[in-house]
Amino acid sequence: MKVQFNIEYQTVFGEDLFIDITSFDGKNSATKEAVKMTTTDGRHWSVAINIASKAVKQIDYFYSVSRNGTMIRHEWIVVPHRLEFVGNQTTTYITSDYWLDIPENSQLYSSAFTDCISNRKQMTSSVSDFKHTLRLKVRAPQLNKKERLAMIGDVKALGEWDIIRAVPMIEHSHNEWVATIDVDKVERPIMEFKFVIQEEGNDENPVWENGANRVVDVPSLGANEVDVREMEPAVFQLKPWRGAGTVIPVFSLRSKTSFGIGDFGDLKKMIDWVAMTRQQVLQILPINDTTITHSWADSYPYNSISIYALHPQYADLNALPRLKDEALITRYEALQAELNVLPQIDYERVNEAKIAYLVDLYKQEGKLMMATKEFKSFFDANKKWLVPYAAFCYYRDKYGTSKFSEWPDHHSFDESEYKSMSKSTTKLYKEVAIHYFIQFILDAQMREANNYARKNGVVLKGDIPIGISRDSVEAWIEPFYFNLNVQAGAPPDAFSTNGQNWGFPTYNWNVMLKDNCSWWVNRFRKMSQYFDAYRIDHILGFFRIWEIPADAIHGLLGQFSPGLPMTPQEIDSYGICFREDLFTEPFITDWVIDKIFGPWADKVRVTYLDHTHHDMYRMKPEFDTQRKVEAVFNGKNSGDDVWIRDGLYALISDVLFVRDHQHPDTYHPRIGVQLDFIFQALNDVEKYNFNRLYNDYFYRRHNQFWYHEAMKKLPLLTQATRMLVCGEDLGMVPDCVPWVMNELRILSLEIQSMPKDSHERFGHLSRYPYRSVSTISTHDMPTLREWWKEDRQRTQDYYNTMLHHGDDAPENLPGWLAKEIVSRQLACPSMLCLLSLQDWLSIDESVRLADLKGERINIPANPRHYWRYRMHLNIEDLVSNTLLNDTITILIQQSERQ
Repeated sequence: MKVQFNIEYQTVFGEDLFIDITSFDGKNSATKEAVKMTTTDGRHWSVAINIASKAVKQIDYFYSVSRNGTMIRHEWIVVPHRLEFVGNQTTTYITSDYWLDIPENSQLYSSAFTDCISNRKQMTSSVSDFKHTLRLKVRAPQLNKKERLAMIGDVKALGEWDIIRAVPMIEHSHNEWVATIDVDKVERPIMEFKFVIQEEGNDENPVWENGANRVVDVPSLGANEVDVREMEPAVFQLKPWRGAGTVIPVFSLRSKTSFGIGDFGDLKKMIDWVAMTRQQVLQILPINDTTITHSWADSYPYNSISIYALHPQYADLNALPRLKDEALITRYEALQAELNVLPQIDYERVNEAKIAYLVDLYKQEGKLMMATKEFKSFFDANKKWLVPYAAFCYYRDKYGTSKFSEWPDHHSFDESEYKSMSKSTTKLYKEVAIHYFIQFILDAQMREANNYARKNGVVLKGDIPIGISRDSVEAWIEPFYFNLNVQAGAPPDAFSTNGQNWGFPTYNWNVMLKDNCSWWVNRFRKMSQYFDAYRIDHILGFFRIWEIPADAIHGLLGQFSPGLPMTPQEIDSYGICFREDLFTEPFITDWVIDKIFGPWADKVRVTYLDHTHHDMYRMKPEFDTQRKVEAVFNGKNSGDDVWIRDGLYALISDVLFVRDHQHPDTYHPRIGVQLDFIFQALNDVEKYNFNRLYNDYFYRRHNQFWYHEAMKKLPLLTQATRMLVCGEDLGMVPDCVPWVMNELRILSLEIQSMPKDSHERFGHLSRYPYRSVSTISTHDMPTLREWWKEDRQRTQDYYNTMLHHGDDAPENLPGWLAKEIVSRQLACPSMLCLLSLQDWLSIDESVRLADLKGERINIPANPRHYWRYRMHLNIEDLVSNTLLNDTITILIQQSERQ
C-alpha cells in the first residue's frame, strides 16, 4: 500500500522537511520512522512511502523542519495528524495536510477536557468498499459531551442542505472528526458545505459554523485510491468554557474513615462533593514521598525523596484486605479513632501507625499480592525508578539517615545491586520488597481515584514541585543532573523580606538538555497516570532560578541562574566607581553596629568582629558566613541570642554586589540592597546611578536571554503529555514570562491581592486573561478571612475600591460579604476559578472554622513550618450540608461556569 504525503510549507535555503511516522497495528504495537521529503520550489513538499504490512491499521505523524541535520522546528505533537486505512481494497492514499502549530484553544485538546469534561469516546472508522474515496478531516474542539459533528452541503452525498440528511462524522482522534464520501456519488466537480454541531436527540436544531461555505474540488481518482483532505479547524460562535473548582491538600482531607490524615479513599469522597456542587476541578498539593527524617519535619510536601514514589501516608487502609489478627485490628481501630478526632495532623504518630499497618499487611498478604499479574505488570513498568527508590529507603533506615554522603557505603547505586533487587529470589529483593508492595498499593489507589474523577466529570489537578531534596533518590543516582553545591530559593517578596531558601539543589540544565530533558519528560509522563491537569510550581524556575551559596541562610545573597553578570567595566559605565573590597564585602561600621545591635553592640564588636581601620570592621573568619553563625547559635533560643544571630545574618548580607558563582570576576547587584546600610552610605549621585544599573539589570537586561532559556525547556515538557498546563507565575516576574506562557498556552495564576501590574494595589477581576486560573488565596497565603484581619487600612481600601461599599469595612469578614467576594471571583473571565476549601466555607458562618488562624496551611517565612492543617468537618458532613452545597451550586450557575 502506498501513501503519498503532501504539505505546503515555506522554507528557506538549507532547510528540509521531514515526516515522523508512528505506525499502529491492531494490537496497538507501534513502529517509528522518519522520512525526508522533497520539493521543487521550497514551498510544496511531498514524499511517498510504502506500507508493506497489512496489519497496520493507522499511522500518526507530524512534520518537522531540519537545518544542517538538526531539527529546528516541529509541529504541535500533542495531538498529531492521524491517517486511518479504511479502504477495503485501497492501494493508494493521498494526503493533503496543513502545518499544525499549537492552537489558541489547545486546552480543549488536553485530557482534562477530552477525558473528563467532554469525555466523548473516540471511534475507529468503518471499512469502506468505495472505489474512489474522499476523506475529509476537521478539528472541532468546542463540542461538549453530548454533541457530535456533521456535514451538510449542496450535493446529494451531503444532504443537499437538508439538516435531517446531514452526514454524521466520526471522532477518530481527540477533537478530530472524519467523514468518508463516495466520489462516484458526487454529481458536481465542486462541493460547498458547512460543518454543524448536533446534540444527541436533537438533529433539527444544529449549531452552524461561522463564515462562508467551505468549498472542495472533487478529486479525479484512480481505482482504489483515497484522497484525504485536512481542513482548517471548524469554529463555532459559542461561549468559551469556564469552570470552577476546589483546592485542598490530600493530607488535609477528613472523613469518618480516615486514619488521622487524608488518604486516596478520602480523595474519592471529595470528588463526590466537587461533582455534586457542579464544580469541575479538584486541585491538590504534591503527593510524593517526603520521608527523610521520620519526623514532623517531613510534613513539607515540596521536599520529596522521589519524583515518582507516592507517600505511604496516603494509603487508604479501608480499601485493603482486612487483617486476620483480631488483637491487631482492635489496636489499630482504637488508634485510628484517637488520631482521627485530633484537630490537626499528628504527623509522626500517623505515619508510624500507617507504616506499621502496611508492614503487618505485607506479612499477611504480600506473597499472594506480589505473585499477581497486576503486581508483575506494575513492577515491570516502574522498576527503573522503583528499585533505586526501594534501595534508598532501605539504606536510609539501615543507616539512620537519608544523607547518603554519610552512609558508610553505597554512595552510589550500581548495576549489580539493581539486578539483585529486581529478582524475587534474592536476599536483597526480600529486604526491599516491602517498598515495592506499598508503592503497588498506592499506585493502584491513586489511579482508581483519577478514573473515578473522570467518570464523575471532575478534573484532578496535581502539583509538580520545582525542586527536589538534596537527600533524595534522584540526587543519589543521578547527581550529574543537579548543582549540589548551591541552594535554590526565591528573591524577597511579599512572603519573605529576606528571600526564601528552599535548600534544594538547582538543575544542571546544560546536562539535562543534552538528552532533551528526559528526566523531566519521564516525570511528567508518570504524573499523567494520576492527573489530567497540573500546576508547575514556581514556573519562573524554568526561565531562571534564584541560586544561593551553600554557606548562606537567607536568600539575599543569591543570584539568578542562568544570568548575565556584570564586569567591573560595565559597572563603571553607569557612573559607579567599582571597588571590590568596598562593594562585595559586608559593610560594617560603628554606626551600623550600634543601629542593629543596640545594647549588645560592644559584645558583638569584641566577639564576632575584627577592627580594620577607622570605624570599619570585618567578620572574624570563624563567623564570616551565615552557616558558621547558624552553627554557633545552634540550640540557643533565648531572645538575646536570636537577636544577635539575626543581626549577624544581616551584617553578612549587607553588600552592594555579589560575586558570580561560576565567573568570580563578574558581579550581580544584590537584590533589595536599597533597604540596607551600604546603600544608605552612598551619596545621592551614587544612589541614582546604582538604581539605574539595578533596574536595567533586574527588569531589562535578561528578557530575551531568559525567553530563549525557557523555550529550550518548556516546549519539551508541555508537549510530553496531554495534561492541562498551569503555571504558578508569582513573585518577581520578568516581562518575558507572559511571552512564553502565551506562546505555549500555559494558564497563568491570578490573585487579586497580588496584581501583576505593579502600579495597582489590587487586581481588576474583569481584566484577567481567559487563559488563567483565578483564586483568592494559595496554600502559601493567609485565607480570605485571615487576610481580611491582617491590615485594617488595606482591607478598607479593598472594601471601598474593589467591592464598592461606601461605609466602614467590618472588622471580621461576615459570611454575606465573603459570599460576595466569592461571587465576584467566579464572575471573572478566567477559564478556571479555583478556591481553597477554606475560602468556599467562609461564605457560611455556621460551617466555617471558628478559629480563622487554624485555616492556615503554610507560612513561607518560617522554613520549619509544620504542615498539619485538616478540615474541621468530615467530608460526609460536607456532602450532607444541603444549604451550603445549594448556595455554592447557585453561585457557580449564576457565574455561567459550566
